[in-house]
Amino acid sequence: MEGLRIAGVFAVIPTAVLLTISFFVLFTIRKTETQGVKAFGYVVAALLWLSALLVFSVGVYTLSSGRPLVPCPMMQKMMSGQKEGMMGMGKPMMPGQNKGMIQDQEMMKSKGAGAGQADALSGATMKH
Repeated sequence: MEGLRIAGVFAVIPTAVLLTISFFVLFTIRKTETQGVKAFGYVVAALLWLSALLVFSVGVYTLSSGRPLVPCPMMQKMMSGQKEGMMGMGKPMMPGQNKGMIQDQEMMKSKGAGAGQADALSGATMKH
């Protein structure tokens, strides 16, 4: 859980980006003379400040509590030890993937590939 707690520190990055964008919006509306554009600029800047406040407060919550505000399903699977369907666990990642692998193996055998290559594709160990 320590790795997740430190993830709250990374909320500073999007907060800084949002505040930098709002600075440039405010800088730009100071140069314009149209009142409609100025009002729109102030609304955009206010929305950016609210977004930055929201991102920063979620980061502080994650940092202080050690758990995310919105749980990530992938993270929950990894933490609980359920690894079915993950890469390298012997199960196909997508339905029908085994058919394609079998067809590839048969094609290698029919094209005259060496026995060692066909065995390597099927996962068998080569015996010399």
